[in-house]
Amino acid sequence: MNSIILDPILRRALEEDIGTGDVTTLATIEPGTQASAELVAKEDFILAGIDVAQRVFQLLSAETAFEKLITDGQSVKRGDVLAWIKGDAAVLLQGERVALNLLQRMCGVATLTAAFVRQVEGTHAIVVDTRKTTPGLRVLEKYAVRMGGGGNHRMALYDAVLIKENHVAAAGGITAAVARAQQRVPHTQKIEVEVRNQDEVAEALAAGADILLLDNMTLAELVTAVEQVGTQAITEASGGVNLETVRAIAETGVQLISVGALTHSYRAVDISMLFV
Repeated sequence: MNSIILDPILRRALEEDIGTGDVTTLATIEPGTQASAELVAKEDFILAGIDVAQRVFQLLSAETAFEKLITDGQSVKRGDVLAWIKGDAAVLLQGERVALNLLQRMCGVATLTAAFVRQVEGTHAIVVDTRKTTPGLRVLEKYAVRMGGGGNHRMALYDAVLIKENHVAAAGGITAAVARAQQRVPHTQKIEVEVRNQDEVAEALAAGADILLLDNMTLAELVTAVEQVGTQAITEASGGVNLETVRAIAETGVQLISVGALTHSYRAVDISMLFV
């Protein structure tokens, strides 16, 4: 992961946690004390963020040794040692919580994503994320989605056109909104439009939309919409997607399924850092 993007996130997290100093470590550990520790999985999960954890410790001290034993994207079993860390004991203690907070959350995203991806195996659908991310951690959570086998939707408001119902209302309709977008964005940028029924599908296609976001449609409505669109545009299903429904949604023939839960409803996994 690019340190230019990553480092400011980690520095803010370290500043938040350490503040003016780790009073417990200063009070109990002699300066210069060396220590070794291991990161241990306390349950099964998909690993994501091991490089992030490494960077946390190395920002505190470039002298910290960090040996990765498992790489991102791999399956981890309870009891597996993810990495060995060696260096100044104060550095290890000061970086522990930030490294674990981020690592546990990223692994949670990757693990949930992998569960969704398994559910749609054998179909042509790709599970993708949304902008429903933890503020300040979007780049980490979207990376974790990829490690779980999912795909990324747009990163933010700046990198894709997605015309939703409020844009349509403010612009005066789907046709008007798409027409303005076509005039104002480069030809290399696709235009996606959120549609809720067959009439809106027809209007968006006629206006020249490249991608249709089929919002909160029933399975029958999705099948009809996919047939109506054919090869004229990419189809994406959104709304009401969970582990119980995603397979049936994928079998309607949609090409993409966006799942907000990947980054807003995951459970952080259990990982410990233990001195040895």
